[in-house]
Amino acid sequence: MTTDRDLISQWLTLSHVPRLGTLRIHSLLQHFSSPAEILQADRSRLLEVGLSEKLVDNIRNPDMEKVENDLAWLEQENAHILTLDDARYPPLLKSLSDAPPVLYLLGEVALLNMPQLAIVGSRNPSHGGREMAHDFARHLCRMGLSITSGMAEGIDTAAHQGALDAMKGGFQGHGFTIAVTGTGLDRVYPAKNRELAHEIAEHGLLVSEYAPGTPPAAGNFPRRNRIISGLSMGVLVVEAALQSGSLITARMATEQGREVFAIPGSVHQPLAKGCHALIREGAKLVETADHILEEIRGIMPLAAASTAENSEKQAQNGKNEPNALVNVDEEYQQVLNCIDFEPTSVDKVVERSGLTADAVCSMLLVLELQGYVTALSGGYYCQGR
Repeated sequence: MTTDRDLISQWLTLSHVPRLGTLRIHSLLQHFSSPAEILQADRSRLLEVGLSEKLVDNIRNPDMEKVENDLAWLEQENAHILTLDDARYPPLLKSLSDAPPVLYLLGEVALLNMPQLAIVGSRNPSHGGREMAHDFARHLCRMGLSITSGMAEGIDTAAHQGALDAMKGGFQGHGFTIAVTGTGLDRVYPAKNRELAHEIAEHGLLVSEYAPGTPPAAGNFPRRNRIISGLSMGVLVVEAALQSGSLITARMATEQGREVFAIPGSVHQPLAKGCHALIREGAKLVETADHILEEIRGIMPLAAASTAENSEKQAQNGKNEPNALVNVDEEYQQVLNCIDFEPTSVDKVVERSGLTADAVCSMLLVLELQGYVTALSGGYYCQGR
């Protein structure tokens, strides 16, 4: 009887064949039904499908020590290995022609299939760029989007930290954060992000296509970028120079049919030039997190699902108050009670609620997403139901 461990072992054996690569594995799977059939195939059959003599030799003499090392790594808590035939493998990523045959994970595997937005940008951002990445990630995470990035220095790190801050804020239905690395998950690069990596593994998810023990190598990171965009519904570029690796991620996203968003900046700011180039090429110009929501709302059923769930709970609980928020922090209800059916300014909501402007703006975005308020021009809101 073939066990799950046996099936994982077969995929690992194939993935460790030297010089075989992801695209050839996908090509072989068009001729063979499974990794096991490839590994057991006659030499002549492998040559028939176009493999070289050297590759056939490599397949027929697998490096089982690497496979055993991976299986040993899998024994630790919260470690997972997903293969292309695993039902938990994310469909968005699986649709790519070069989807990784094997994914190594540390953390909560179910997060892979949550709605995700990638946030990427410069490794050496301005102070303002770092703050924007943090704030966009925090707001969007509070609204239920998971924030995906590459755990690099700069914008990536700020985005992960913004999402983690939202998660610690106790918001109902918040998203999470996912880091896709260019190393094995037993390595942290850059080393200064070791604490961040541990926090993401505990509260979110670390992802890599690279086996444990894989060190940082220049070629790994551009390849890693296709996974960041492939997991996500869209990619937001915060700051990027014209030669930035973030532009690679954005262009991969375009090829994958994902939305691309870019934040504009000063024409004199070198880190704005990459974003301006993307906007000229068709990326959506965004100035607020709400601009992103407007674009993806049609493909992300968060608002509809949330509204339906709240209505059902209200019915079950016998609630008759039309604007009562179910299972949501009392401060949300407090903010809603401060908004009239006539246009109400944000300043007036701040004054009435006694909350900070930042907190009010964040909660207004969530309330708008759930349909409780309607945003009007000039910074005004009115009750939506």
